[in-house]
Amino acid sequence: MTVLDAAAQSPVREEATPASPPTVDFDTAPDRYRHWRLDIEGPVATATLAVDPAGSLVPGYELKMNSYDLGVDIELYDLVQRLRFEHPQVKAVVMTGGLERMFCAGANIRMLAQSSHAWKVNFCKFTNETRNGIEDATENSGQTWIAALNGTAAGGGYELALACDQIVLIDDGSSTVSLPEVPLLGVLPGTGGLTRVVDKRHVRKDRADLFATKAEGYRGATSVEWGLVDATAPRATFAEEVGRRTSAAAEASGRPADAQGIALTPLQREVTDDGLRYPYVSATIDRGSRRVDITVEGPGDQPPRDAAGVADLGVDYWPLAVTRALDDLILRLRTNEPDLGTWVLRTAGDTEQVLAYDRQLHDLADGWLVNEIRHYYKRTLKRLDVTSRSLIALVEPGSCFAGLLLELALAADRQYMLEGVFEEVDPDAAPAAVVLTASNDGAFPMGNGISRLQSRFWGHDDLLEAARAALGRPLDAAQSLSTGLVTLSLDDIDYEDELRVVLEERASLSPDALSGMEANHRFVGPETVETKIFGRLTAWQNWIFNRPNASGPEGALRRYGSGQRASFDVGRV
Repeated sequence: MTVLDAAAQSPVREEATPASPPTVDFDTAPDRYRHWRLDIEGPVATATLAVDPAGSLVPGYELKMNSYDLGVDIELYDLVQRLRFEHPQVKAVVMTGGLERMFCAGANIRMLAQSSHAWKVNFCKFTNETRNGIEDATENSGQTWIAALNGTAAGGGYELALACDQIVLIDDGSSTVSLPEVPLLGVLPGTGGLTRVVDKRHVRKDRADLFATKAEGYRGATSVEWGLVDATAPRATFAEEVGRRTSAAAEASGRPADAQGIALTPLQREVTDDGLRYPYVSATIDRGSRRVDITVEGPGDQPPRDAAGVADLGVDYWPLAVTRALDDLILRLRTNEPDLGTWVLRTAGDTEQVLAYDRQLHDLADGWLVNEIRHYYKRTLKRLDVTSRSLIALVEPGSCFAGLLLELALAADRQYMLEGVFEEVDPDAAPAAVVLTASNDGAFPMGNGISRLQSRFWGHDDLLEAARAALGRPLDAAQSLSTGLVTLSLDDIDYEDELRVVLEERASLSPDALSGMEANHRFVGPETVETKIFGRLTAWQNWIFNRPNASGPEGALRRYGSGQRASFDVGRV
């Protein structure tokens, strides 16, 4: 019997239909965790996965054998964030399991079988983003993650380990690592497993093929030889091996030993039937048009004098406050409002004040806190990049699309800019302008490893250099258009009618076709592990999830654990 068999519940009835998804709240804190325990001792933190079987986010399944659902991963995401912001003294993180001989059995099969396609896709997307955040912490925050596999790691459990910098597997004669999704479930290891095995851990492709089709996986010397794990150790010396690696990682870290963290206090958020409101960020929902209008406000005052002032402000420091609000808003809209297919992005505020904060983020980038804020904003923009929604940016009088906020417009699929002013509304207003800074030229790279500016002008180095020549200079509508930073500039007479046609047309097109088109357009240029996970792997997994071989009445997900083998259509497509 495999680990996944042991984790299975009673047979799934073939007539079962996907459960209605709940409204998901991404708020949590360590004192509210049901599935993770965080212990900190000096420079080392230990994150222990001990899933509450009765703590499922949605009724209808039990989280046996440390299997997980979205609720488990929401806690993990919160844990990763708190380690980075609240515990700067932590230099190494050990991820381990709280059950005997079991690290994690992976994503809960019953949850996947009963979930709608959209729920499965969003679940995989969020878990991938969380794994990427773990890797980002190792690479950019000096917090090296080490997986201490105290037992078997199957499927998504092994994918959790793959996100860590090092993997140590206990050598107890039975514990294995495996990716059994293909042979047992008829789907893929959707949290980046296939990609990380060959691209990150450099497992030879024939061995990777053997591994991904052997449901029981590998243990001991073979797993080390093939590169599936870094080391194995018997139970008697397992803790010693993990401790040795943890100490070495902590010694190599540049994290400050004496810095004071900042508390990630609960977000201030007002939710109504037609929108959400945070400090500096608001969203207004138009359900009839299947659209949400998002406005990001600039700061109300100048930045603090120095890094100490940034720390004193904590979560109220404008760039961090905006990032936290955007992060939460994207997650809530993406998960709870799938019918809102078009997001219209605006900004409002004083451009000079935005630029002052933009300069400060650059000038104080070597400090641990500002470094964390910059990388958090980078990750939030990446979350926007992979959100399956049409993004339209509007640059109007009163906008402050400059530096870090201009990244929002560059992330959009189209940008429309008003020439002049709205004559009947405010004829004395200053015309809109955009300002490129160094922030737009590499400070916040996309998943493809290059800036949104480089992506915009991919294959046109002359246009890229022309845009770089305009860094720091306000560009009006005509200049923005000639520089290639906006799609169209329109005068007051045509602006409203043109936007109405654009938004109505967008709402009339197939959401599926739009998602595929936008994802292909957004990620030009180099392919990375990240673009493979969110592009190639996700595209195949989305298709497979919809196929009867996986999700049909006789498919592998539905029949798993029932004692009946899946019935496959054997034709290759």
